Amino acid sequence: MTNQQNVVVLDVISHGVGKVLPPSSLTVAKSFSPQDLKMLLMKKFETEKGGAKVNAWLDSMRASSPTRIRSTTVSLPETDDRSSWIVHHPSALSMFEQIVAASRGKQIVMFLDYDGTLSPIVEDPDRAFMPKEMRATVRDVARYFPTAIVTGRCRDKVYSFVKLAGLYYAGSHGMDIKGPSKSCKYKKVRVSNGNQGVLFQAASEFLPMIEEVYRALVEKTKSIAGTRVENNKFCVSVHFRCVDEKSWVALAEQVRSVLSEYPKLKLTQGRKVLEIRPTIKWDKGRALEFLLEALGYADSNDVLPVYIGDDRSDEDAFKVLRERRQGFGILVSKLPKETNASYSLREPAEVKEFLRRLVDWKKFTQRELRCA
Repeated sequence: MTNQQNVVVLDVISHGVGKVLPPSSLTVAKSFSPQDLKMLLMKKFETEKGGAKVNAWLDSMRASSPTRIRSTTVSLPETDDRSSWIVHHPSALSMFEQIVAASRGKQIVMFLDYDGTLSPIVEDPDRAFMPKEMRATVRDVARYFPTAIVTGRCRDKVYSFVKLAGLYYAGSHGMDIKGPSKSCKYKKVRVSNGNQGVLFQAASEFLPMIEEVYRALVEKTKSIAGTRVENNKFCVSVHFRCVDEKSWVALAEQVRSVLSEYPKLKLTQGRKVLEIRPTIKWDKGRALEFLLEALGYADSNDVLPVYIGDDRSDEDAFKVLRERRQGFGILVSKLPKETNASYSLREPAEVKEFLRRLVDWKKFTQRELRCA
């Protein structure tokens, strides 16, 4: 290999193909074997690929920031804004009569996200407690309808928040599902893995890998103030709600560096959180379908699933309901967003009101039937 060829090689690695350094730079050139050249070019490619990932993650992180919320809203004329969006996604409260009318002769099954739906979004994810009034309302809902909490949280963690035994819990985006106790009046499903009440665990073989990634991320991000790494059993959540935006690039780079060692894991994003989970075809939509099957409604026309959620990951469930042309998705959001949901609610307080009205409606209809 000549000196001039060496210079071209160096410039490809540093600046891209087709650019030749000036003769004055020949002193930096050195000989490369074909194997050395391949390794250097691969390193260059991986660096650029990693940088592209970090930039994409950074854009997504900024999109979920309240200071940049307009980037996530639907493109609407300034004079229309929410009023136009609400035409296509009307309030579930204002359309309550239409929703219950669609359930005539059918069994309503309730699916509820947790954070931002049953509890307010808080800075410390360990303090996302459900208000007492909401817990009482959810308890009443579960008395009349099969009810599931479907969350990205660890199943045990969300159960410690909800503390209601008569519900289904689908944690880790539905990868860890457990049914209610034997006292529940709804259709029983078989117990799997010899673990009482555990219905399904989609990614058990990933547990050691998830634990490794959790420990690595705790170590890698400990110098970035405000970062919270949460082990959700089948996935890992990196919360950046309390991280200064100036540190987001560093945080994304640290997450990328860890994730690059685990090709069987993927990164998704929710509200102010980066989530690492297995690359299996399983999400909240699949969990919804599994639970309907477990309840005996897989191919039934006698069921009306209702899913309420506020997060990007809930869109998988909204999409399933649209594709089934059965049931309704309800998005919890104060701002217009692109969504597969049919209806909307503004905040957890409205979720509570909707659920309360659903319980009252059911009580009233049952009294009417007894008096008929």
